[in-house]
Amino acid sequence: MAHDGQPIAKTDGQTLTDHFGLSDLLDLTEAALPEVTALFEQGREALRALVTQDGKVSAAAMEANQFAAHSLSWLATYRESLMQMHAWAGRLSEAGAFGEMEQLLLQIGFGEYLAQIRGGIPMSQGEIARLADLGLDWVPGAAAARLIALGNTPGARTRLVALMQDNHGRATFGASGLDEELEMIRDQFRRFADEEVVPHAHGWHMRDELIPMEIIEKLAGMGVFGLTIPENLGGFGLSKATMVVVSEELSRGYIGVGSLATRSEIAAELILCGGTDAQKSQWLPKLASGEILPTAVFTEPNTGSDLGSLRTRAVKDGDDWVVTGNKTWITHAARTQVMTLLARTDPETTDYRGLSMFLAEKLPGTDAVPFPTPGMTGGEIEVLGYRGMKEYELAFDGFAVKGENLLGGVPGQGFKQLMQTFESARIQTAARAIGVAQNALEVGMQYAIDRKQFGKSLIAFPRVSGKLAMMAVEVMIARQLTYYSAWQKDHDKRCDLEAGMAKLLGARVAWAAADNALQIHGGNGFALEYQISRILCDARILSIFEGAAEIQAQVIARRLLD
Repeated sequence: MAHDGQPIAKTDGQTLTDHFGLSDLLDLTEAALPEVTALFEQGREALRALVTQDGKVSAAAMEANQFAAHSLSWLATYRESLMQMHAWAGRLSEAGAFGEMEQLLLQIGFGEYLAQIRGGIPMSQGEIARLADLGLDWVPGAAAARLIALGNTPGARTRLVALMQDNHGRATFGASGLDEELEMIRDQFRRFADEEVVPHAHGWHMRDELIPMEIIEKLAGMGVFGLTIPENLGGFGLSKATMVVVSEELSRGYIGVGSLATRSEIAAELILCGGTDAQKSQWLPKLASGEILPTAVFTEPNTGSDLGSLRTRAVKDGDDWVVTGNKTWITHAARTQVMTLLARTDPETTDYRGLSMFLAEKLPGTDAVPFPTPGMTGGEIEVLGYRGMKEYELAFDGFAVKGENLLGGVPGQGFKQLMQTFESARIQTAARAIGVAQNALEVGMQYAIDRKQFGKSLIAFPRVSGKLAMMAVEVMIARQLTYYSAWQKDHDKRCDLEAGMAKLLGARVAWAAADNALQIHGGNGFALEYQISRILCDARILSIFEGAAEIQAQVIARRLLD
């Protein structure tokens, strides 16, 4: 029943929707958004004043004011997240699909994120983005204040978890808002993950094994490696949204399996955006079918995210090239057949302008001889998680690359070509993060149901059910932000900002979900035999690769000032 805006007496379990009708809840969220937008715009101008020198944004000033810059990035990310949650709710409402669970997800999400905007947004466990970093203060208006007061209550969280335990077989907690075709694709890959991946993932992790080729062949047969490659080049020509759903569900099974297609996605995007017609015809059908597996060879020791300072060099040798140098953190390097290899072709340069991209062919290795190609050696880097493809250090000494395999046929375009892939790569990383977070939520929830303490299931305790509720809320928030990024990409709109935000938030959500799910397990979560220990290790990498969270926040802040 709708009321006149004054709260009525609350009882245990009462939620905001007890005070307001559905339209009133949507009116509240809509009314709160302009407040957040105004706050963001004030923050942007405050940062601009801090970092502008001689009419231009100063890189040195941006670095000196990192806390202010990154506070703006997180504020912008929360603003966009709330906007997409409100849009999601509106679409579901119009379709008659906005039920009690969806209302709870919306009200808790708005209540919590608005409260964090006012009091401080966690960037990491010990770092808080505060409005004071931007010289701002905020006294929430009527709509925002009521959402903060009544949105994320213990009763709302308890009721949400009760509904989550009776989810009517849906794959997500709350309607995702996707169309029927995408949900059918989700169901197909969820079944595959449950049947082919989940029973074996923890064993692969514990034994530090490569994902079996049988799984890769099955994924190839399902079209995973050619989802977004155009049909005339051997792929399915499907949307980035499809790629997101597939990555989500496979990563829910095991992040290694969900990440297998990442290398194909990056390689295909590089070739589509920067390759010659001959290169597209030669490589894309083979990538799409899984006939060849690629690996991305960009990072070097002591460079990290500073790709412009790469030192690996490629020197002309007649019509061909010879590569010398070292690379590190190369995923799935041993048994692949081609490397997207970034090297310096202009020795007179010391920044990104002298870099070129190569489609460097190699022989797939074996366990006994991982790198049989002449001019190339390597060794495994032992890691905490994300093990299914393995990480390697590589050394090149006289490694030959055919002249025809210079991407685009023109040297000096490598960094530009790589930048064109960042949108898709970060969208997919956000999707993988959602999958890991969903896995942590499901594993944590099942343990909380099964484990009995003091005569009842753990899920009956508010601090346990509250953790699960917030996992579900934040997974949905990250999901909607990621879907929006994919929608932007599918509609040929620039989305580097949205993709970066989705990756930034998704990685934090995945780590929080895994950490809280392990906490629910108690001491058992610290035991290697429990899969939550693996999920925690897998989640930890997400805020590092495809742009560390600190670099990502810096990039977002700089982009916001354009």
